[in-house]
Amino acid sequence: MKKIILMITMVSVFTISSCKKGFLDVNTDPNNPTETTPNFLLPSIISNSLVMQAFESYQMTGLFTQNIGRRGAPNSGVEQFFLAPNVRPFQDTYQIVGTNIPPMIQIAQNEGSAYYVGAGKVMFGMILAHATDLLGDIPYTEAFQPALTISPKYDKQEEIYAVVDKLLDEGIAEFQKPATQNTRPFYITAPSISGDILYKGVTATWIKFAYALKARQANHLTKKANYDPNLVLSYIDKAISSNAEDAQLQYQLVTSTVLNSTNVFGATRTNMAAITYGRFFIEMLNGKNLLGNEALPDDPRLPIMATVASTGTQPGANNAQAIPVTAPSDFYSSWYANDIGVYPVVTNAEVRFIEAEAAFRAGAATKERAFTAYKAGITAHMDKIGVAVPARNAYLASAAVAQSAAALTLKNIMEQKYIALFMNPESWADMRRLDYSQDIYTGLYYPTGANPNAKGGYPRRTLYPLTEIQLNPAEVEKQGGNAQDYFLLPLWWNVQ
Repeated sequence: MKKIILMITMVSVFTISSCKKGFLDVNTDPNNPTETTPNFLLPSIISNSLVMQAFESYQMTGLFTQNIGRRGAPNSGVEQFFLAPNVRPFQDTYQIVGTNIPPMIQIAQNEGSAYYVGAGKVMFGMILAHATDLLGDIPYTEAFQPALTISPKYDKQEEIYAVVDKLLDEGIAEFQKPATQNTRPFYITAPSISGDILYKGVTATWIKFAYALKARQANHLTKKANYDPNLVLSYIDKAISSNAEDAQLQYQLVTSTVLNSTNVFGATRTNMAAITYGRFFIEMLNGKNLLGNEALPDDPRLPIMATVASTGTQPGANNAQAIPVTAPSDFYSSWYANDIGVYPVVTNAEVRFIEAEAAFRAGAATKERAFTAYKAGITAHMDKIGVAVPARNAYLASAAVAQSAAALTLKNIMEQKYIALFMNPESWADMRRLDYSQDIYTGLYYPTGANPNAKGGYPRRTLYPLTEIQLNPAEVEKQGGNAQDYFLLPLWWNVQ
């Protein structure tokens, strides 16, 4: 697995013009350089681009998808659709990550380091895609220019999608250039690690990562007239094809003066102390949803992703299993909660399920391809989290899994994708474009004590942050001004 070390104390680095030298050059501190190089900017861009999705998952999207739920009494929370202006998507996109990407690209272009330009373009595309899929319309053409405006216009989501696709194509083109056009080594290990901490300098895998992102975004358009499943499949043919190529965050405990960088979901960080599993998620693993009978054998992933005893909780119902106040949450038993574990962002398993859905939608001629990809997606996820091969094979042969191309349904594909994308915001994109359908997500609960403004519906987007309401009110108002039922408004790609 490719490893990324996330330092919690990462600092954004800027290129600053040096002051004119004086007689004694008193304005220059030799211990604080005023310029930087791409290899020192790229690690924080990569790691912060990935970790932002983990934060947003436990704060919002994991609650919407019922991967997780709160163990305490109902408190008009997110899982009951009481949404508040959320700072994270904007802060992460425009301040923590995005502000460093254009300078890095410019520096890399100036020095002739094509692969750093490529990495910047791909990561730029990924963070913009993530932000627009949460919020809808977002700034781009006037963004990242604080010297010019603090109130940039919002570009339409359709336009952002075109920007994302263009950035990914440009990134691919940079990575396809010969090594002679990359002046600076792309991965540096001495005297310290810098540069490409995602794929350790393997440009071919970056290209696969970019095509996986292109496939993901193109497959969001299933409700649009221009949706083309064969185009999605053409991207899949060039995308991530093994677990070794997964784009993921590898947490590592740092024992120096740097603060620890343990898992956002881990016990050390305590973010999940009041969290347990969503009951719907547990029922996808314990036989109730896929087999219609909890007495039948559990999915072998249950004791790895949760515990055999976990019951989960329905949103707002306060009906989680009793856990002593002094005991840690059962969530910390999860493979996903290992302190020095990984957080998968784009995986081989996801790509296989995108392939399965696109091939299924493409028609009878590609039904066998859909079935093969469906089984490969289950296999990839089980292998990743450590399911024993005999248990994996027994599950693949069980009634929980479609046993032929003729028997395969969209429901089969999306149920397994839901399990494999545990705590990944992309799972919320799937639920929204499929309208939270009970035909697909059979047994999904509606919250107890739900926000009456939800009117029986489910969230389709998050709210703009308070900073935008205060500093860019005209643009927020154009979007609907965060009205009480604004979160019900479908995104562009979710409207036929």
